[in-house]
Amino acid sequence: MKTLPKFKDQNEEMAFWEKNDVTDFFDVKSAKVVRFSKLKKSTKTISLRLPEDMLETIKVRANALDIPYQSFIKMLLQKELSVS
Repeated sequence: MKTLPKFKDQNEEMAFWEKNDVTDFFDVKSAKVVRFSKLKKSTKTISLRLPEDMLETIKVRANALDIPYQSFIKMLLQKELSVS
């Protein structure tokens, strides 16, 4: 197994890995499965135009569930997407 060099910065490391194979430097057979259970999914902000009465209904229903209305919208979207 090869010895991993010391890198001056992230750019030097990126250039190194573009030309080298990780299996030459690490024993992949000794790798262990890990879970990162506290990671959050990446999100992207969007702008969504809704009729005022629809937004008001969403806010009322979200309030009845004691959750933010944006979270309620995400729940509705997730439910609809999982049906498909």
